[in-house]
Amino acid sequence: MERERFGSRLGFLLLSAGCAIGIGNVWRFPYVVGQNGGGIFVVFYLVFLVIVGVPILTMELAVGRASKKSIIREFETLEPAGTKWHWYSPLGMLGNYVLMMFYTTVAGWMLAYFQKFAAGDFEGLSPDAVKAAFDQMLAEPLPMAAWMVFVVVLGFVICAQGLQKGVERISKWMMLALLLLILILAVRSVTLPGGEEGLAFYLLPDAGRLGEDGLLGTVVEAMKQAFFTLSLGIGAMAIFGSYLDRDHRLMGEAVSIAALDTFVAVTAGLIIFPACFAFGINPNSGPELIFITLPNVFNNMAAGRLWGALFFLFMSFAALSTVLAVFENILSCTMDLTGISRTKACLINGALIILLSLPCVLGYNLWSDFRPLGPKTRVLDLEDFVVSTVLLPLGSLIYLLFCTHRLGWGFRACQKEANQGKGLAMPSWLRGYLTWVLPFLVLIVLLLGLYSSLSPVL
Repeated sequence: MERERFGSRLGFLLLSAGCAIGIGNVWRFPYVVGQNGGGIFVVFYLVFLVIVGVPILTMELAVGRASKKSIIREFETLEPAGTKWHWYSPLGMLGNYVLMMFYTTVAGWMLAYFQKFAAGDFEGLSPDAVKAAFDQMLAEPLPMAAWMVFVVVLGFVICAQGLQKGVERISKWMMLALLLLILILAVRSVTLPGGEEGLAFYLLPDAGRLGEDGLLGTVVEAMKQAFFTLSLGIGAMAIFGSYLDRDHRLMGEAVSIAALDTFVAVTAGLIIFPACFAFGINPNSGPELIFITLPNVFNNMAAGRLWGALFFLFMSFAALSTVLAVFENILSCTMDLTGISRTKACLINGALIILLSLPCVLGYNLWSDFRPLGPKTRVLDLEDFVVSTVLLPLGSLIYLLFCTHRLGWGFRACQKEANQGKGLAMPSWLRGYLTWVLPFLVLIVLLLGLYSSLSPVL
């Protein structure tokens, strides 16, 4: 079967960026910035995005383009005879499933909040009532499951149309709408009376505002955010490399994807921090920022119902762009592994992911006594731990070693593939850094993540 291709470079960039742009950008990024000193965190984040994220993304794209396979087959296609790099492939494929086991539920929350704001359900609610509305949503398994099922069905209906006619076409328009929405919201927020203080907090580095863990804690959090924001290590980016032609060099493409991803994350902060300061809201309120803090902000805003609906429409697009991209990777893995048609792969995986996503839904109500990683954790936290703390850094380390080690694909082969076409080249002088320094940084992220997640349990 001939490998599908992107219809345009813009489609590749928007779909790849859509995979990276997700809840981590517009939910996690702002509250982590708020908890770690504002502008000084942003500076460290941008540095680590360049020195950690872009090189690994380049190599993952190179593996995909050279093999023309998904993660389930790409290592065995390129590895030297007798080596066992492909042993990681099932874990990488598993990572995509586990990611969707909770991501589809959270995407459902975004759609539910868009519907609630559009219907005016939050108008006139007190702060306590806003919090009660979020708690009530989590306590009701049937409506939450219905939104999750809607996300899964919508995603696979789009994917069933094919790469160009389905995933690329819908993602392109959805991403363009996302970029327009975020610009409109940012302009509205930065022009709020009193928003200047929020801009200063967000954009001006100040060591005096460091979080409770100090400079080291801020550096570690910035490294983790830069590392995780690009969804590296589970083949979610390599799959798009497998659909690429060789007209453009891959480091330039990686920079473009990272720039789009960063633009959305940084602009999300331009929406949130001026609004928080304009209405006297604490910007370090953590994960509650989106679902409890911001609805109170919108309730105090003129035309808050409209701005709240637009914000959660933007959030929904961000979540759905990642869902479509990861679904495409899952489908490609299934088709590479079994040879079945795209339609059959959609039907099988749609049913499977709905079933696998139910524990996340039930973890907030019927199974709420199950606290896998400590007293404040849920099923979602366990699933997020498996993906974000274990499989993403572990997979990125595998890609790194595979692309630099003489017993793997090797640096020269990776560099040759990455440098086909026009654009920014992967220089030879990077070899020492990629071979010895970067694996050490990734290992630090892996070990620190394991320590911080497991220490409350042990």
